[in-house]
Amino acid sequence: MAIDYSTDVGMVRLLVADTDPASQLLLDPQIEAFLAMEGSVKRAAAQALDVIASSEALVSKVISMNGLSIDGTKVAAELRSRASELRRQVDDGDGDDSVGFDIVDFDRHTGYLGYVP
Repeated sequence: MAIDYSTDVGMVRLLVADTDPASQLLLDPQIEAFLAMEGSVKRAAAQALDVIASSEALVSKVISMNGLSIDGTKVAAELRSRASELRRQVDDGDGDDSVGFDIVDFDRHTGYLGYVP
């Protein structure tokens, strides 16, 4: 089944490069849990990357075989770096996708709504 990138789950998948429907790293309910915990697509993606990084470090570690080597700790470090960048973007307001609200002052006598910065 194709990934719908217009949904929050699809956007998280795109940010964590989990885009091959035949071999997805995360299940939709896992991504939905990250979205519920984090409150924004980018923060959910950052959390997903941290979890993937932890798994990579635990499973792969450093493996050498037949002249090939895999360093899971380096892969995990790169994933954590990407997670930090996504969090920085949200913290800096760069593409913040979280839902927010403004406070307005309401005068019940005049019906005036005034923005309170």
